[in-house]
Amino acid sequence: MTTAADAGAAADTGRSGAPVTATPAVTLSSAPDRGEAAERVESLFAESFGYAPDGVWSAPGRVNIIGEHVDYQDGLCLPMAISHRCFAAAARTPTDLVRLRSAQDDQVLEIHAGDLEPGAVDGWPAYVAGVLWALRAHISGATTQGMDIMIDGQVPLGAGLSSSAALECSAAEAIEALLSLGTTPLQRVRAAITAETDFAGASTGGLDQSASVLSRAGHALFLDCRDFSTRAVPWDLASQGLALLITDTRAEHSHVDGEYTARRADSERAAAALGVATLRDADAAQLDTLPASLEDEVVRRRARHAISEIQRVKDFDALLAAGTVRDNVRELGDLLNASHDSLRDDYEVTVPQLDTAVDAARQAGAHGARMTGGGFGGSTIALVEADQAEHVATAIAAAFSERGFTAPEFFLALPSEGAGQDR
Repeated sequence: MTTAADAGAAADTGRSGAPVTATPAVTLSSAPDRGEAAERVESLFAESFGYAPDGVWSAPGRVNIIGEHVDYQDGLCLPMAISHRCFAAAARTPTDLVRLRSAQDDQVLEIHAGDLEPGAVDGWPAYVAGVLWALRAHISGATTQGMDIMIDGQVPLGAGLSSSAALECSAAEAIEALLSLGTTPLQRVRAAITAETDFAGASTGGLDQSASVLSRAGHALFLDCRDFSTRAVPWDLASQGLALLITDTRAEHSHVDGEYTARRADSERAAAALGVATLRDADAAQLDTLPASLEDEVVRRRARHAISEIQRVKDFDALLAAGTVRDNVRELGDLLNASHDSLRDDYEVTVPQLDTAVDAARQAGAHGARMTGGGFGGSTIALVEADQAEHVATAIAAAFSERGFTAPEFFLALPSEGAGQDR
């Protein structure tokens, strides 16, 4: 995981006698080597359970390039998988026990497979056990099959990069292989969604799980959340001298809270007021027709964000279809900026750290910048010249230091392959 030097460097004294704070040094780092990470979780499994696993599977985290908080309104999104992954070493057992361990947490789970039901499991194990529970519809004669699973999550926690989806989808790949279920990738996506919403009790629209399973290296994933149809969109920034800088603001991030649920409810009220099933079916002109009886400007602004964000995804996709990222970098950057401004002003899901990171990136020369993920903490992305990534990161770190925020962490995102078997 990316580390940044202490942004609160000791002050020096300039010629004027005024304190001068040293410019924070930053480090841009990448994910652990995939092969080495697979070997590590395999060794951890053997140490914990006393025998070798049947295999190792993994799934990536994601960043959403554009199309935020519209997945649960049948919207359009453009996520990409990142190189940070969650790894799962697993094996079938001759018992009916499901045993779960993690390299990142001391919590362990041992439960009879037949006892899996919503409410029976808490914490991170719920996201794994929930997948097995959700996949029961595809299991014939193996509903009480036991298994051992060791998790090693390399997706930064709390950064808004979908560590939970990576966890679910790595488990789904392992369970599919261990039980030879014959499920399709889309069925595993739906099982992961069900695990998070119905078993773990979190709210998700399915963008994260789709990106984790269905993404292709060197591409973004155009996702239609109405029917879960997808297509790969070329997004090879490296070959064009560009980069996507991720800033983990280290502001606490959580989806399982009242704020996320409230935004979803607001958008549903807006759709009902407009007389449409979801805001995917509305357009900007309809914003003026919201019933005055609502007397709720908040709902109007929630609708404005969703409707305009869906249009921004369409515009972003059209630009990529018309030429390369380099050909249209200014227009693409403008769309990223407009997305963040809408999330800040109309959807109100940003926090000071997110806004500070975005503002500093823009001022330092980024083509465009926005928060990514559910908000209320987490990460931002900035489309930058590859040779300017460190400069932009340094500017963000300096802005955080000036505001007294915890030093952010930085890494460059590579559009990576979706879930699969590693060993």
